Amino acid sequence: MGVLPLQFLAGQNAESLGLTGKETFDIPTNGGKLKVGEIVDVTTNTGKIFQAKVRIDTEPELGYFQNGGILHYVLRKLMK
Repeated sequence: MGVLPLQFLAGQNAESLGLTGKETFDIPTNGGKLKVGEIVDVTTNTGKIFQAKVRIDTEPELGYFQNGGILHYVLRKLMK
C-alpha cells in the first residue's frame, strides 16, 4: 500500500489551505501506531500545518497498512 489515505476536515480543502499540489507532506504515524479514523497534524515543506483525518476505517485495513499492503499482510499470516 504505502500511501496513507487522508481526508480534509469539514470546511477545509486544498484551496482554503493554500495548497498547490506541489508540496511534500510530513505525516506523523507515531511509529506505525496509527488508530482507525485518527486526526493527524500534517506539515508541508512550505511550513503550513493543518489537520486531516486518517481514512483507514477498519482494523483489517490498519493491519494491511502496517504490513505494507494486503499482499505482505497475507504472506506474513501464511508464514506464521
